[in-house]
Amino acid sequence: MIEGAGAKRDLRPDPQWAKSPAGNFHRFVHLDPEKCGLSGVSGVYVIWHGGVLPGWVYLGKSHNLARTFHLLADDQDIMSYEVNGGLFVTWALVVGECQDGVVKHLNEVMKPKVGNREVPGDDVVPIPVLAPGTKIDAA
Repeated sequence: MIEGAGAKRDLRPDPQWAKSPAGNFHRFVHLDPEKCGLSGVSGVYVIWHGGVLPGWVYLGKSHNLARTFHLLADDQDIMSYEVNGGLFVTWALVVGECQDGVVKHLNEVMKPKVGNREVPGDDVVPIPVLAPGTKIDAA
């Protein structure tokens, strides 16, 4: 349970990472954030590259995912990984008061190749969630 604004909220371990209508994660270079309805939408996002040795590239939170994705598409450090099997992106609509904790946890677990200066510091308690593509064991 997460406390905030006088109400308790549950944060599922699976934040329901966004996929395309076909059920695949979005290719970052082909994403149309406005068409996906992300203008003014707040959430947590993750970018990674595919290929022989896939890896986490960048993650963070945003109060306007469409604007953030346009800015990140101009970031050469991030875009340099496109040649490594393509860049993929997903996002989850995590409630505002939980975003810092989720980003902190994902950053600690994923150790993305491009650092984000806005990752919360030691004063934020990590909130564990599943990384994109991870499934909960039914055992």
